[in-house]
Amino acid sequence: MKASDIMTTPVISVRPDASLHEIVEVLLVHRISGVPVVEDGKVVGLIGDGDLLHRYEIGTDHWTDYRTWWQRLTRLDPAPGAYVKAHGGHARDIMNRDVVSVSDDTPVAQIAVIFEARHIRRIPVMRNGQMAGLVTRADLVRALSKSSALAADSATSRVDDESIRKQLLTELNAQPWWSDTWSNVFVQEGVVSYVGVVQRTSDREAARIAAENIPGVRSVEDRRMTYGDWQPMF
Repeated sequence: MKASDIMTTPVISVRPDASLHEIVEVLLVHRISGVPVVEDGKVVGLIGDGDLLHRYEIGTDHWTDYRTWWQRLTRLDPAPGAYVKAHGGHARDIMNRDVVSVSDDTPVAQIAVIFEARHIRRIPVMRNGQMAGLVTRADLVRALSKSSALAADSATSRVDDESIRKQLLTELNAQPWWSDTWSNVFVQEGVVSYVGVVQRTSDREAARIAAENIPGVRSVEDRRMTYGDWQPMF
């Protein structure tokens, strides 16, 4: 799944000279939590609801009172920039200029990593230098919902036991926590059974999840002994 599969389009945007009132109206009317700032087709910034938290109009602009003493004495003092964001009346004053974007063929897995690593909630999707869409965390949730619905539909169809076992072993053998030396898998009428020896409780949980994600699996039984409780007979 790629960015183009889940992105929101067309994208609602504002100009750099859009007033604070215009920005707030866009967010409220369209029921969105953020909006890109676009100039000549280029994304020059992003404004999220978090950028509007500290505003003098509602008396929430005093967070800079909590600056540390060394911030006050160095160029790292956030007060000037915070003042601009709290008192500025246009998008160019409020927006976050550190924009992270992706191409429309970027894998969704990579987008999720960017969301987590950069602590951001929305990413512009670019195509040929122009913004083609916007991916938000909500878009990822919607993609998950569709994927879960498809998985539920496929789970109702009958899958033979050997196919289930082959798919499950392919998944298990790709995982660092699985050892086919100490564990084995059997499938009968859609019921997956693990036998052998397991080292950790977390290994049991991971194996259960791996099996439950295979279409056609009805239930999972883990009959393996825990390492430490098992003593070899010699």
